[in-house]
Amino acid sequence: MNNGKYVFAQLIEFLPQRVFDGFVTKYSGNKHIRHFTCWNQLLCMIFGQLTNRDSLRDLIVAIDAHSRKTYHLGFGKSVTRSNLAKANENRSSKIFEEYAYHLIAVARRKRANDNFEIKGKVYAFGSSTIDLCLSVFWWAKFRKAKGGIKLHTLFDITTQIPAFIHITEAKVNDVNAMDLIPYESDSYYIFDRGYVDFTRLHKITNHSAYFVIRAKSNLKFNRMYSNKVDKTTGVQCDQVGKLSGFYVSKQYPDKLRRVKFYDEETKRIFVFLTNNFELSAVHIALLYKNRWQVELFFKWIKQHLKIKCFWGTSENAVRIQIYTAIISYCLVSIVGYDLKIDRSTYEILQVLGISLLDKTPVNELFTKIDYKDVNELDYNQLLFS
Repeated sequence: MNNGKYVFAQLIEFLPQRVFDGFVTKYSGNKHIRHFTCWNQLLCMIFGQLTNRDSLRDLIVAIDAHSRKTYHLGFGKSVTRSNLAKANENRSSKIFEEYAYHLIAVARRKRANDNFEIKGKVYAFGSSTIDLCLSVFWWAKFRKAKGGIKLHTLFDITTQIPAFIHITEAKVNDVNAMDLIPYESDSYYIFDRGYVDFTRLHKITNHSAYFVIRAKSNLKFNRMYSNKVDKTTGVQCDQVGKLSGFYVSKQYPDKLRRVKFYDEETKRIFVFLTNNFELSAVHIALLYKNRWQVELFFKWIKQHLKIKCFWGTSENAVRIQIYTAIISYCLVSIVGYDLKIDRSTYEILQVLGISLLDKTPVNELFTKIDYKDVNELDYNQLLFS
């Protein structure tokens, strides 16, 4: 079926172009455009992500080296450095943002499963700062001589797909992004202790959702009663009570559960707070242990896609590049699922990145190779960071 088609052209068939065109029309992306359309721009950006290009010049050199193939790759006419730079600077990043969320929904729906030990939707929330040169990215103010942006992400543990992404200046406090999270009832949200804000945590309770968060050392907690625990599991205590501080007791007036857990691997004691009274204390610790997966996602996408070296200096260009990185991540995930490729996203990306200009059917790229020796970096040290 795909004989004679480049691998990149085969991948693009998994992208719903009509949906993208709808967003382009919504934001007038192709107004007064004849040749280099928003779709051509998107494909060039995805090509740069999958081939790991370091700069806009590097991307254009790679495209020019295969200029006879650009029509079949979907890049269109007039693929020049200036055209792509102008497109990234002037065309609305909302086009790419909304398309990224559409693909996120598709990928999550396809990869939905109940393999996790705890039933229900489980999300880990975190943020990662991307440093920028303030003299070049003047709009990304952070410190006196340093610029940066912050990527706030709600990561779906069960599907391994980011469910929500918000980009801000690096100086924005992490807890502010909690106001934008689309909370779902009966779902679990996992936070590190940097997100301890009891007014915002009470909002989660009001949405009939659950949270697990690591407590700060100055927690003022008034125990009402304790549950029985098996200390051989690492659980030191399991208490139910209320916050006793003057302000925090008003911010969170309901009962809370305090779980003290000793981790044998790291030889450390952790204290968790949660509004869930049904799960075992061991499961509460297990939920927090999976918070590391959002950190793993940040490290993975920084290492294997381009969100640290930017191909444009304007805020719009930076946003477009980040959202095309998310689009590329979802594309690889969707391709892996639809073609039933039993490999990790990392392995699929590695193979596709060096095979985009081959004319081999995509699924055949993964049938004759032994991947047992291909391992990602070990991030076990992040489990309870």
